[in-house]
Amino acid sequence: MTVDDIHRLMGTWAPAAVAWERDNIGLQCGDPSMAVRGILVTLDVTEAIIEEAFRKRANLIVSHHPLLFRPLRAVTPATATGRCVRVLARHEIAVYSAHTNLDFTRGGTSHALAEVIGLSDVEFLETPYRLQKKVVAYVPAEQADAVAAAMAEAGAGRIGNYDSCSFRAPGTGTFRGNESSHPAVGSRGRLERVPEIRMEMIVPQWNVDRVLSAMAKAHPYEEPAYDVYPLENLSRDFGMGVIGSLREPVPLKTYLGRIKNSLGTGALRWTGNPRSVVRRVAACGGSGGDLLEAAIGAGADLFITADIKYHRFHDAAGRIGLVDAGHYETEFPVVRAVVERLGKEFQERGVRIPVFATARSTNPTHYV
Repeated sequence: MTVDDIHRLMGTWAPAAVAWERDNIGLQCGDPSMAVRGILVTLDVTEAIIEEAFRKRANLIVSHHPLLFRPLRAVTPATATGRCVRVLARHEIAVYSAHTNLDFTRGGTSHALAEVIGLSDVEFLETPYRLQKKVVAYVPAEQADAVAAAMAEAGAGRIGNYDSCSFRAPGTGTFRGNESSHPAVGSRGRLERVPEIRMEMIVPQWNVDRVLSAMAKAHPYEEPAYDVYPLENLSRDFGMGVIGSLREPVPLKTYLGRIKNSLGTGALRWTGNPRSVVRRVAACGGSGGDLLEAAIGAGADLFITADIKYHRFHDAAGRIGLVDAGHYETEFPVVRAVVERLGKEFQERGVRIPVFATARSTNPTHYV
């Protein structure tokens, strides 16, 4: 597999379309056609991480935080980014970054955090995304199953925990081919009437072209008829933050100790009644302070995130427990999630590419 193959594989899980519009995700540097012999997964790209990748013979780094976020004025040893780019080029190591697209996808940053802190029945805290289209194809009845299967293989018809979802209704298609046509049914120059199926399937917007191409290849007609409609459906696969339940309710003070141990953090900043009982917990990996009101509205007893400003703790007082567990600490669980996801994808494809979670901490903060 090439660097570009990994890019596309990650995009099927955490598509670019859900990322923050000013985020710089995707391939940061390197040759997209280069064959991948090993992958190192990390939160941040530093010189130490690059050297670790080199030692492990990994020529692709998959990072959460982009190496290149602001425009570079120069690539020199004067800046950390410049030094990293130079070392990457020297070792021929590529960098791919999945940042806010990974934050906002099912199984991504906040879901990985929820697993580590012991939540079950986890769902998104907010689901603002309307990212679906409906593709309607008109197919001869006897070919409907084959066309639907091709469209499903290309990514159509997935609703929650179900795939190959479609709606079909019978009807009659009419057409008349001109002298340049090659009709699969009937003869050119004659009006034909054919029993057809109107087949509807939901498609993520970034998969529409792929699904249409698959439909056209499987369709028996020279010129398949189809429609593409925008939808207002809220996506269940993409959202912000998560909310779930503890298997057994515990006092806040007890749960704070569990959070501290499970995330390996040196300290927690928090507010709330230490004797209050925690049942429902909202969480957001990284900077999730803006989701405080959503957590309160969803009935959470506690909200766990990072980078909380002073006045946010006042906003939470008497309404919900609030924990700042650290940016690095709340996002690092996604490293293991990416390793497991890539490993599973490779196993299903019979691909042998080693995937490593970094053994180094890139956390720039310390506790005393």
